Amino acid sequence: MGERRRIIIITDGDEYARKAIEHVAQEIGGRCISMSHGNPTSLSGQEIVKLIKKAKQEPILVMFDDSGIVGEGYGETALKYVANHPDIEVLGVLAVAAKKNQGEWTKIDISVDRYGELTPYGVDKYGEPELELGRLYGDTVYCLDGLKAPVVIGVGDIGKMAGMDSYEVGAPITKKAIEVILERSGFYDQ
Repeated sequence: MGERRRIIIITDGDEYARKAIEHVAQEIGGRCISMSHGNPTSLSGQEIVKLIKKAKQEPILVMFDDSGIVGEGYGETALKYVANHPDIEVLGVLAVAAKKNQGEWTKIDISVDRYGELTPYGVDKYGEPELELGRLYGDTVYCLDGLKAPVVIGVGDIGKMAGMDSYEVGAPITKKAIEVILERSGFYDQ
């Protein structure tokens, strides 16, 4: 395949996130790179690009996780490699909130709170709106401002949010955030 592969970056990779992302990928007719999950990410950027190129459908949902490492951790190193690869087109980023006291944050365009509402404020790991406009605290968000992603959506902890985003109920918060990315990136227009 000579065309660039269209992906959505997700800054979470634990078991809850994997189940939710796999479910959403199936719902939207895309693919999840399940092997990219891990807490922290265990695959290199090169290995993840190879898996992305093998995916049969788009959009391709790819997980990256630093497991709380402050600064650029292994997940972000892989994320940067993938995002900057010439064969990859980043449609958007699902920036996942973590504990605020970790001190890492990123600019976001909008968030989806735990009730499925769009908000210009960041959200915490429980999906509750924060007080700061356009800012989200997380543990795998250190490098996101340097990417040229068309849209960055903030969400609480994927697959959790007090059970409101469990894959068992369809991961509705994650699904809505991914649908917003697809809509705003022009994915459906191509």
